[in-house]
Amino acid sequence: MRRTALASLAFVAGVLFAGRLLLRRQAALARRLIGKPLGEQALDADKRYQKKYGAALDLLLLGDSIAAGLGAELPKETLGARLASRLAKATRRSVRLRTVAEVGSESSMLAAQLATLPSSYRPDLAVIVVGANDVTHRVPVAESVRHLEAAIAALRERGAEVVVGTCPDLAALGPLPQPLRALAGRASRQLAQAQATAAVRAGAHAVSLAHVVGPFFVTNPDEMFSLDRFHPSAAGYRRTAKALLPSLLVALGLEDGEPFGHRRPHPVG
Repeated sequence: MRRTALASLAFVAGVLFAGRLLLRRQAALARRLIGKPLGEQALDADKRYQKKYGAALDLLLLGDSIAAGLGAELPKETLGARLASRLAKATRRSVRLRTVAEVGSESSMLAAQLATLPSSYRPDLAVIVVGANDVTHRVPVAESVRHLEAAIAALRERGAEVVVGTCPDLAALGPLPQPLRALAGRASRQLAQAQATAAVRAGAHAVSLAHVVGPFFVTNPDEMFSLDRFHPSAAGYRRTAKALLPSLLVALGLEDGEPFGHRRPHPVG
């Protein structure tokens, strides 16, 4: 009986080891397939949009390559530029865009991004999109969420209304082989759910990117993804900005209800 139990444990251990080895090999293969055809520097889209409207709003973008706009071919196609343009049109106010998001960032790097801002800077709105790199680098969910909550608190102290675009569903990434894609998808959905819960608890609005734009990336990958099949294209950023906008307008008090996939902050007290 003891020999059988030991043999069973050895078999399970062997399966787990083989599984981890397979995932490591698949992750390495995915990195080679994706490569870095877009480089590691997003386009600079920071400027004042629609100056003719006056009474400027200050919009801040923090987070990873999606927040930075990697994959856009023109500055006006980045997520920040798309949001600034839509926000200006909706509010009839000019929008000053400032982007401190950096390609490759994890949630732990949000503090460093905030540290680059002058102490006197007071954004009206801040948008955070982060999480995909936490998943690919296997950062524990609790650790990722802790850094996100700290960033929200720091932004709220500056007087900003905060909107968090939660981690996209990585199961939509075609270059990832199975079972790595399924595991990455599950991990990204778990992180996104934890991010949304933490965000609304910390006083931020949360938008589920997996729900509001994920289906478009699944059904129209050739249009929604850029050259590397990992980052959004111009069309992908246009769709993402459109999906985020309702929560920005609610945060400014210009709209009341939120569509599916949007959550507002928990009441204080």
